[in-house]
Amino acid sequence: MSYVLVCIFALLLISPKAMARDKKTDMLASADACRKELETSSKDMKFRKNWMKCIGRYENITRRFPASEDAAWSLYRVGNLYVGLFGFSARPADLDKAIESFEGLVKRHPGHSLADDAQYSIGIIYFRHKNDLVQAYRSFLKIEVNYPDGDMVPGAKRMLEDIAVALGENEATRIPVQGEKPGGDYATVTDIRYWSSQNYTRVVIDLDRAVNYTHASLEPNAEAERPRRLYVDLDKTHIKKDIEREIPIRDGLLQRARAALNTPDTVRVVLDIESMKDYRIFHLLDPFRIVLDVERPQDRIKETKLTRKSTTRKARNGILISKEPEPDVSLARQLGLGIRRIVIDPGHGGKDPGCYVGGGIYEKDLVLNAAKRLAKQMKEKFGFEVFLTRSKDIFLSLEQRTAIANMRKADLFISIHVNAHKDERVNGIETYFLNMATDQGAITVAARENATTEKNMSDLQVIIRDLMLNNKINESSKLAHEIQQNVLSRLSGRYRRVKDLGVKQAPFYVLTGASMPAVLVEIGFITNKTERKRITTREYQDHVASGICDAVENYVKKVSETLT
Repeated sequence: MSYVLVCIFALLLISPKAMARDKKTDMLASADACRKELETSSKDMKFRKNWMKCIGRYENITRRFPASEDAAWSLYRVGNLYVGLFGFSARPADLDKAIESFEGLVKRHPGHSLADDAQYSIGIIYFRHKNDLVQAYRSFLKIEVNYPDGDMVPGAKRMLEDIAVALGENEATRIPVQGEKPGGDYATVTDIRYWSSQNYTRVVIDLDRAVNYTHASLEPNAEAERPRRLYVDLDKTHIKKDIEREIPIRDGLLQRARAALNTPDTVRVVLDIESMKDYRIFHLLDPFRIVLDVERPQDRIKETKLTRKSTTRKARNGILISKEPEPDVSLARQLGLGIRRIVIDPGHGGKDPGCYVGGGIYEKDLVLNAAKRLAKQMKEKFGFEVFLTRSKDIFLSLEQRTAIANMRKADLFISIHVNAHKDERVNGIETYFLNMATDQGAITVAARENATTEKNMSDLQVIIRDLMLNNKINESSKLAHEIQQNVLSRLSGRYRRVKDLGVKQAPFYVLTGASMPAVLVEIGFITNKTERKRITTREYQDHVASGICDAVENYVKKVSETLT
């Protein structure tokens, strides 16, 4: 009798947590044994019920112990089991279940060592099994952004390169337009516009609907007395009767732009070239237009009239800090001889008010005032040449804004905006650079600033093609992080509850095609009562401007350290 009482007393001393831990360990061991037995039997793998039995055991762990280490491993095993099952079932639903399990691991256990492995597995599913390059690119990019020190980064970079190659193989093929599909009727070329300087020209072809198009460069033909040409063929398209079909440019890069029917169903737009290093082409939506950027060869670049000439010595390539500052030399040159000219872009304007609330408070007015204050501080503190894309309430198209920056040969491009949200409680500061959006919130903000739909934000060409041509992504990311950190530092010391929404990436049209580091800063929410009161004051705008100035100074110093 006493022996029985001792046993009962010993059982009572065992804690419920210990019992649960033992139970959980037994459950994981059982699930692992099921999986290993399945993987060693080609016969068992042919039957779905065997896969589901093992999956069920792992899922039981995730339900009963969702926050545990074993739950993270179980989610990872479930994802892999569903991928393996797909090899026999060929059911797309099994891949969806695999993604769901991997995403569950990433969201519920973001700090776990398997989180980046799960994110990588999601990318592989989209790339290898679903053939969805957009989602695959986004998935692999998240590894670089969210797990920069993880062991999956090298593999993710290789996959990003493979996607770039896959896109490059389609470069000369027909470009299908996503987001808005051409109908049975013909599209119409409604206008051809251009902006140019001696070293850069942007040509925009406006259409009344989306079309499929191809493009190529043709070498000069001396016998036919034809110069080198760049052409774009627009399928199922006609030309509006009253537009100018031949536009003289004569800026040293392009002689002219001309449009004509190439076949009864195709309009060909031709750029006659005088001198061209390279070109890039992409399209934008709402309304549909095709953008062509042409650059002069490096050895023929001259200082444009927009550039202030140095009165001391020729600027060196790169960003270097002098050991001894030259007398009467601006702080801009002391900090970094490569950063001398900045373009600040106040968002929206004219017929486009941006975000607005009752009482006549419009984003276009707030950001114009903030941009002017930023320009003033940059000139006074650094001696920068600073240009605004607009200095009054006028409308500029999104493609015109980066064209201005490129024509000015700006070293940095900073676009200023005010945020909005349907939930008036949402507040905070966030900074963006051009790249694939990694979360739904970034897609929503980009869609609003682009004046398009979230559906159209998945357009493969807008998001990826120009990205592959722009080598300023890393620099833009560094500048964005500096701005976010320094603006927050300035504001947090003076205002309560300033929320850090972080640095994000999204396919903003206004940053597309910029040939310099380019960022977009959302300085607060007009829909939040507290932040709305702050944004409308000169003091707040001055503090934001000071934070951006601090960021540019730190950015220049850090870049210089990598070059010396």
